[in-house]
Amino acid sequence: MDEKKVMLSGIQPSGDLHLGNYLGAIKNWAGRSEEFDCYYFMADMHTITVRQNPADLRRRTLEQLAQYIACGLDPEKNTLFIQSHVPAHAELGWVLNCYTMFGELSRMTQFKDKSAKHKDNINGGLFTYPALMAADILLYQPDFVPVGNDQKQHVELTRDVAERFNHIYGDVFKIPEPYIPKTGARIMSLSAPESKMSKSMPEGCVFLMEKPEDIQRKFKRAITDSDTENCVRYDPAAKPGVSNLMNIYSAVTGKSYEEIEQEFDGKGYGAFKPAVGDAVIETLRPIREEAQRILADKAYLETVYRAGAEKAGYIAGKTLRKVYKKIGFVAR
Repeated sequence: MDEKKVMLSGIQPSGDLHLGNYLGAIKNWAGRSEEFDCYYFMADMHTITVRQNPADLRRRTLEQLAQYIACGLDPEKNTLFIQSHVPAHAELGWVLNCYTMFGELSRMTQFKDKSAKHKDNINGGLFTYPALMAADILLYQPDFVPVGNDQKQHVELTRDVAERFNHIYGDVFKIPEPYIPKTGARIMSLSAPESKMSKSMPEGCVFLMEKPEDIQRKFKRAITDSDTENCVRYDPAAKPGVSNLMNIYSAVTGKSYEEIEQEFDGKGYGAFKPAVGDAVIETLRPIREEAQRILADKAYLETVYRAGAEKAGYIAGKTLRKVYKKIGFVAR
């Protein structure tokens, strides 16, 4: 039997997961383990380029891990770990700093964006983190790295650094390919349907761990449209608010837009908005309850992330030893 291709993805535990994350991406992840050998890590080392409250960072890291398991990422089929638990990330990160050019780092759009937002804390890590991201990837010799448009630049830089290193020292790193995932529904904000759902706009954002009554309140207050027809009809240009709600309802029920239009024919927004809220609540209920159960079982969660770090550390260690040997470090 052919070995599975390797896929790796790191996610910063910098905020709570929401409905847009789930319907747009996470919902599809569970199925990947049938096709790929998957590594998912909580990128806690990356979060500290921006100041964090330590207790919040610890809580969010564990909550995110629990939520991923609750969303279907089986720890028996996926390697789930915390980045800072595998020291090889920091070690290879330093080495790759020395093979990443200043000009390359200065062109990274996320550095420019974050520098503008955090003018009082433009630190060295904020500038050099793409070298750590390259290390995150190259340690596991993955075939694919799932990326959205905002991360393509990082994978391109990783490929450039890997090719530069290989040119000097031979065939050390596999050159990873960006993997454009099958996207699920593109979910917009309930309060501003022209913008993607985002934790930065909490009133329009539905969080996975939110209480049912709070979810329903947000749907009842969701922006529909300024027209007077009060009609549930899919028309993104003319009716972005209603179309977004139909998109959400379709994603959680599997119903087509035509079926939704028929279901609410003559009923208006007053019946439609709470119905979408109810459908979302029932979709998220098992995820929230399972995540809460996992978080309450600290011993189980610890077993998962320790086993994940052990497996990840074994794979990462092999790559790091090869790199250290190539560049001339004395073997430990």
